[in-house]
Formats: sequence, C-alpha cells, structure tokens
Amino acid sequence: MPEGDTVWQAAKRLHEALAGKVLTRSDFRVPKYATVDLTGRTVLNTAPRGKHLLTRFEGGLTLHTHLRMEGAWKVFGTGERWRGGPAHQIRAILGTADRTAVGYRLQVMELLRTGEEERVVGHLGPDLLGPGWNPERALANLLADPSRPLGEALLDQRNLAGIGNIYKSELCFLLGVTPWLPVGALPEERAAQLPAVAKKLLEANRDRPVRRTTGLHRHDLFVYGRAPRPCLRCHTPVRVADQGDGSQERPTYWCPTCQSGPAPAPGASRQWREHHPRRPTPGRPSPPRAH
Repeated sequence: MPEGDTVWQAAKRLHEALAGKVLTRSDFRVPKYATVDLTGRTVLNTAPRGKHLLTRFEGGLTLHTHLRMEGAWKVFGTGERWRGGPAHQIRAILGTADRTAVGYRLQVMELLRTGEEERVVGHLGPDLLGPGWNPERALANLLADPSRPLGEALLDQRNLAGIGNIYKSELCFLLGVTPWLPVGALPEERAAQLPAVAKKLLEANRDRPVRRTTGLHRHDLFVYGRAPRPCLRCHTPVRVADQGDGSQERPTYWCPTCQSGPAPAPGASRQWREHHPRRPTPGRPSPPRAH
C-alpha cells in the first residue's frame, strides 16, 4: 500500500508531464474502457486525494486511479525506452507530443465525470497533504471509536487520508505508544500532538527520493523494517507482528521498551513472527478500512 507522500509525488510527475497539453495517444488496456479514446483532449491537471489520483481532462472527464500495492505511473520522454514492467502489465497510456505516461499494474482505474469525483473520494477523511487539511476533524474521527487499536485507526482513510503501514509504525514510535493501544487510551497530550506530527512527517518527505523519519545520517526509519535489529534509541531488539482486522494483516514494527501499551508477546500469538530486515519500498475499499 503506498503512503500519501508516494501518491503526492506520482501526481506531481503526471501533472508536470501532461497538464496543459493535448493528448496524441490514449490507450486503456482494460475491457471496460478498451474502446475509449481521449486523443485530442487537453489534460487539465492531476491531483492527489489521499492515496487516490485524479487526472482531469477537458470536457469534464476524470481518470481515477489507485496504485494499491504494486501499481505505478511512469513518465517517459520521446524515444525513451519504457521501463516499468512487461507490456502485459500496462493498463493505461496517456501520450502527448513530448511525454508519455504509462500506468502499470493499476488495479483501480475508472473514468467518470469530473462532477462525480466525490463518489470515489468523498468518503476520505482530511488529507494530510491536501489543501483542506483539518487537524481537529482528523483527531475527532480517530477518537470516535475509542476501543479501536491506534494502528488500525491510522490506516483507516476515512479518519485521515495519507497514512500507510510505514508511517503507522513510525508515528506510533514517535508518540511512544504501541499500535495496539486503544485510541481512547492515548494520553491527551499525545493525542493532541498526533495530527501535527503526522502532517510533519508526510510534508517532510513529499519531495524526497528516500523516505526519512529519523533525522539521522545513517538510518532512514526508526522501527519499520528493522526487526530484529536494535532500536536506534534504546538498543532493544525491534519486534514485528501482524496487525489487522482479519481482512488484511500488515507487518507492524515497534520497540517494546520505547513504546508503552499492549502488544503481542514473542511466540504467544500465531500472528507474531520475526521478519528478516528488509528495506521498505518507497512509495487503496474493504470494510472497516477504507482507502
């Protein structure tokens, strides 16, 4: 699942490559839109909304895409070899006189009227990287279900949009609590800090090629992907366990010393397992988590 900063970067690339230009090529390689041709239309803009991408064209049309786990938009210059995967993984091609945007492995792709965009993104909470960011509303959404584990609440895009599994783990570490702590048990002072810290993390990384949360020269992330290596603060081995509502489990990292709150004990849960250290890939609705 991409993080909000990854989607923001993808939107920026698409916007800079296509906005204000006329399409000279339009190719949608999915049965539903196989006969649709947008050639001759001007691309107006591409905007991110949480983890969704909205590419708008003259005539009141919007292409809504979502990268999910493996999707990607790549932009190539004239004559440049396409390097995003094999041809059978291409789902969309939008070309202008000097740039071509190619969508690989897009599991969500939908053409709709621009006036109907709220149908696909209206369920989202305040966007951490959007112009309508509202920290008070985001916090109220999170606290609306006080018994829900913090990690699950942070991933629910209906509460606030943009946090993925990496930022979930890193944000909980910075707040000093485990992702299994019920939202209602979050100390008042830390709850008040949460929206600002989350926004700061995403804003600091939206223009970076490598995501960093630590401010340290040799280490990019505090806990994500570090199990069973030592915590950067206290040197306790970082732990990892699956967390989820049963529909989709996600590896969740935490330091048992630096973070207070409930957590699976090593070996006590079938969900718990150590993951080999793996560098996360830099940078989607099934209830109860909405994307």
